[in-house]
Amino acid sequence: MEKGGFTYIITNKNITTFYVGVTSNLKRRLNEHKNKLNPNSFSARYNLSKLVYFEYWPSIDEAIIREKKLKNYSRKRKVEIIERINPNWEDLENQLDE
Repeated sequence: MEKGGFTYIITNKNITTFYVGVTSNLKRRLNEHKNKLNPNSFSARYNLSKLVYFEYWPSIDEAIIREKKLKNYSRKRKVEIIERINPNWEDLENQLDE
């Protein structure tokens, strides 16, 4: 049985930069972003750790396909997608299942 995956968008406190990613374990991946476990990474350089959007997909392959689409969207389109589910730009980390 194939493991599912998440497509997600994180930003910084000023919402100036976005990072679109994919992972099979979103809580673990957010912890890596928040604690800058990869200090030379894009997310570490721009202090990106606020989860503003995520989707769950039944297969990691579907999540990867969606990630590629999101990465190609304009900033305006990403903002529209985020604001549909998160109009107040809250950190959605607390909505993740244990």
